[in-house]
Amino acid sequence: MARVRFVETLKLLAHNDVEFIVVGMTSAVLQGVPLTTLDLDILHRRTPENVERLLRVLSELQGTYRNDPRKLQTTASHLLGPGHQLLNTMNGDLDCLGTIDEGKSFDDLLDYTVELRLSGDATIRVLTLEKLVELKKRAARPKDLAAIPHIESTIDERRNMALSTDKSSL
Repeated sequence: MARVRFVETLKLLAHNDVEFIVVGMTSAVLQGVPLTTLDLDILHRRTPENVERLLRVLSELQGTYRNDPRKLQTTASHLLGPGHQLLNTMNGDLDCLGTIDEGKSFDDLLDYTVELRLSGDATIRVLTLEKLVELKKRAARPKDLAAIPHIESTIDERRNMALSTDKSSL
C-alpha cells in the first residue's frame, strides 16, 4: 500500500484548478472529526475541461485502477460518466466519483460545502458535516452508521463553542 498523503493530493488538485468537492470521511477528518480513513473521495465536476485537468493530475500521481494487475489508467470517457473510478496513486487510494447519493453531481452538492484553506495557498471545498451525516444515514452501511455519532458529536461541539463565543462577546 502506498504511503497515504492526502494533503499533497489535495494541494495538487487545487493548484491545477480541478473543480472538486471532498466527500466521505476525509471531509469529516478535515473538519476535525476524530476518526481516520484509508482513502480520499472526491466528487469532481464532469465537464471536459475539468476532466482534462483531473487527468493531468492523475497522470502525475501515477493513478491506476485499484486491484487491477494490468495497471490501467482512467480515461476522459470514464471520468465524464456518473460512475466511481477507484484508483491507487503514489499518495494513496483516490476515489474519483462522478455522482454520489443516487445521482447527485458536483453542481447539486456545491451549496452544501465549505471552503478550507490548506497550508500554503491551496483552498478546497469539502462537504459540510451536516450533509455528510444525511448521506451516511441514507447509505446505511455499517461503516457509515458507526461514523455518524462521531460526526454528530463534532457538530455539537462546534455549536457549543459558537454559543459560548457569542455569549462572551455580550
